[in-house]
Amino acid sequence: MALNLIDIYKMRNAICFYLSLFAFVTTQAQSTYIPLNEQSYHLIDRYEIKSGRLNDDYHTAVKPYSRKHVVQNIKKLDTSNFSSNDQFNRSFLLDDSWEWSLDTADYENAKKPWVKTFYKNKADLFYHKDKDFDLHINPVLYFGGGRESNAEQIFINSRGVELRGMIDNKVGFYTFLTENQYFFPSYVNQRIEKYDAVPDANFWKPFKEGGYDFFNARGYINFNFTKHISTQFGHDKNVIGDGYRSLINSDYAGANTFWKINLNVWKLNYQVIYNFMNTGQSRDTLYQTNTYQPKYNVFHHLSMNILKNLNIGVFETVTYGCDDPNGGCFEPAYLNPIIFYRSIEGNLGSSNGNAMLGLNFKWNFFNHFSLYGQGVLDEFKLDEVRSGTGWWANKWGVQLGGKYIDAFGLKNLDLQGEVNIVRPYTYSHSKSKTSYTHYGQMLGHPLGANFEELVGIVRFQPFKRVTVTSKLILANIGLDTLSSNWGQNILLPYTTREQDYGNKIGQGVNSKMFYMDLNLTYMLRHNLFIDFRQVYRRENAAIKDLSNESFFFSMAVRLNIAARNFEY
Repeated sequence: MALNLIDIYKMRNAICFYLSLFAFVTTQAQSTYIPLNEQSYHLIDRYEIKSGRLNDDYHTAVKPYSRKHVVQNIKKLDTSNFSSNDQFNRSFLLDDSWEWSLDTADYENAKKPWVKTFYKNKADLFYHKDKDFDLHINPVLYFGGGRESNAEQIFINSRGVELRGMIDNKVGFYTFLTENQYFFPSYVNQRIEKYDAVPDANFWKPFKEGGYDFFNARGYINFNFTKHISTQFGHDKNVIGDGYRSLINSDYAGANTFWKINLNVWKLNYQVIYNFMNTGQSRDTLYQTNTYQPKYNVFHHLSMNILKNLNIGVFETVTYGCDDPNGGCFEPAYLNPIIFYRSIEGNLGSSNGNAMLGLNFKWNFFNHFSLYGQGVLDEFKLDEVRSGTGWWANKWGVQLGGKYIDAFGLKNLDLQGEVNIVRPYTYSHSKSKTSYTHYGQMLGHPLGANFEELVGIVRFQPFKRVTVTSKLILANIGLDTLSSNWGQNILLPYTTREQDYGNKIGQGVNSKMFYMDLNLTYMLRHNLFIDFRQVYRRENAAIKDLSNESFFFSMAVRLNIAARNFEY
């Protein structure tokens, strides 16, 4: 992403203004964040449900979570009714952030470090810790493969390094670097061809015949202004929501540069994120101009634990850009962290921004259940809704889901069900560059818009080191063709819509998707996993060329990296 001198000057002045407000404030002890991954985050949320009360230190709808705050809350858990598997999971989470759990009774260093230097602690290849400097270095490995029923190869090869630490116990830092080569399942290849974007990646290159090569780099620095106000600057992902999917801000798209300010005080958590993104134009355009066109997104979210087990949040976001390929569009007025962005648009005399607002909630009850949901409002007219004529600009999405842990009295059996519905043309805008996307990938739900989806998940941990997960996803999707825009592909400008009225979910080329997988994971040692996975996916579309079927078995070994899922 390119920023011109005007943008840099505006950003410098704004950032200096914020920092000057806290120039004489002594920063507080800081922590890095737990990287986003399904397994650890499910465990953290599971134990919050079992505790019977919400955490005030961090709100689970705002991800990633602070290592320090997670450890603090795990220490408080009543473990008297924990199964042996839960005790194992608790130790795993404490070991993973051991710099904050040194005072726990079950903490201990590794008994047999390698050559007295490596793996002195079971969670880190190498670490150094003193009162001024904390450093953790770990290798990253993901190697796996399989073969589809059509004899196409599936292959993952990722190698890299992860490091994190603190300086003076006040400034945190994190870096994750991997070099990757992938051969995806056939349905993922179709998606890449459609959007000209590799899931979870930014810039990529072809690899051999049908493969993809890309470099994944994430990192940030963070520190606290005060006990309750923190800031983070980096290149990574942020997620909002308690569901398996997120309609508000998901982890589907690749990482982007951002600056975040977070306030957590009393029962409130307020977060504002300034995102610096790009359009992800076609590769032909990239090679001609040697740059992607920049775009910007500003996002704020307020949540409150209004009861000990009920959380409600509201959010607003604006995505904006301009025709200058070198930038020059950054608007400092949006840096105001506590104003409604629609008001700013009006004051600027601009309607070029793609604004959305909405809410989320979570209710934990009976120490076994969690009910959650989201609502996204893109555009809306009450009169048009009442008329029931299917006006194109009634654009919204809703989610409703629930979790049931230790289901039916069976220890470590967790169930989850979720419904997601998004109207046609939601997330899209008058121009592709202001759609709710980054690098040609959806910032919300990976299916885009114009769909109904049902997700079912069963998680079972029969033994300490063995986890079995099964997922079933059913979706009714209205696809677009190369010459039509029925509202599913949010990169298409809504000005090319097919009709003003009579729009409904599933319109266009109707497609029924069925996805089912069974995954068995064995943890050989801390953060070293062996995965065995069986996947069947079928999509029956009204146009045969848009239909596909994929069936494959795969096996993978991964170290210090989350499993890659292609569940769309």
